[in-house]
Amino acid sequence: MFLSGQQLKQVFDKAKKERFGIIASNVVFDTQIRGLIQGYNSAGSDGLMQMSAGACKYAAGESEDIEVGARLISSMIQVFASQFPNSGVGLHIDHATPNYFDFIVYCIENKLVTSVMIDASHESLEENIRITKEVVDIAHKHDILVEGEIGRIKGTEDEIVSDVELYTKPEEALEYVMKTNVDLFAASVGTNHGVSKGENIVLRLDLVKEIDDLLIKNGVERGIVLHGASGLTDEQHHQAIKNGVVKINKDTHYQMDMAEAIQEYWEREKYAIVKPDDVSEADYIPNKGKFDPRKWLIHGENRMNETLQEFCRLTGSANKSILL
Repeated sequence: MFLSGQQLKQVFDKAKKERFGIIASNVVFDTQIRGLIQGYNSAGSDGLMQMSAGACKYAAGESEDIEVGARLISSMIQVFASQFPNSGVGLHIDHATPNYFDFIVYCIENKLVTSVMIDASHESLEENIRITKEVVDIAHKHDILVEGEIGRIKGTEDEIVSDVELYTKPEEALEYVMKTNVDLFAASVGTNHGVSKGENIVLRLDLVKEIDDLLIKNGVERGIVLHGASGLTDEQHHQAIKNGVVKINKDTHYQMDMAEAIQEYWEREKYAIVKPDDVSEADYIPNKGKFDPRKWLIHGENRMNETLQEFCRLTGSANKSILL
C-alpha cells in the first residue's frame, strides 16, 4: 500500500529502535516501479521510492513539465502499490534544491508524496537552516516528513553535482536539527554519488555515530540518511545501521542492474532484430516474440526485484513491515 507521512514516520521509528535500514530507491518509469515495489513486497519490507526533479522532467516527455511528471510517477506508484496490503511504500522527493521550492510545495499540497528532501547544503549554514525550516513548517501541516542535509557528497546524482566532499560537522548537525525540526538528517560521511566501490572510499562511519550520539544526548534523536550508498560493502552497510542510519539511498545499482540484464538478453537474442551476415534480406524475418519490449524489459525488472530483496535482507528490513 501507499504510506502516509505518519505511517512512514512509524517505519523509520521502528528502524531506529530495532536498528535496521530502510532502502530508498530512485525511480523514473514503470519498469522500475513494478520491479522494486514487488521486491519490497516479496521481502516483507517497507520502503521508499524516490523521484528527483530530473526524473519528473523526463517522465513528462518533451514538455519537461515537472508537475506533470510528478503526477505521473506518483500515480503509478500509488495505484500499483495498492495491490500489496502487507508492505508499504512511500514516495520521496530526492535532492530538491531551493530553486525547486515551489515544486516541493506543489507536491505536498497535492498529496503526491510522503516525504521531501530540501537540499540547501550548498548554502551557508544559516541560509540552509532558514530554507529548511520554511519547508518543514509547510510540510508538517500536511503530515509530510522532511529530510535535510549539511555537507556535500561528491559525485553526480541527477542535477546535483559536486567536485568536492565536505564532511558534516556534528556540532553543526545538532544546531541544524534543533533549529529546523527536520525528521531525517542526511550526513556527508564519505559516500559518493554515482559509480563507486566501498573499499575505495574514505568512509567516516564513526562520524555517523558521533552525530547520532550528540543528537540523542540533546534530546533530538533523528534517523540518519546515507546517500550515495550503491557501492558500499556488506560490512559498511551493517556498521552504518549500527551507528544510527535508518535510510539508505540506492539508484546507480539499479541502473547497472537494468543495463546489464538487458545487454545480456540482447547478446543472446540479437538476431531477433539484426540480420545475420549469412542470411539474405529476402530470407530474414525479425522475431517479434523476442523484440517485443515486454520480452526484454522484464529481464531488467526482475533483476532489480532480486537486488532489492537482497538489500532488504542485508539491511535487516525483510519481514519487518509495520503492516505485517
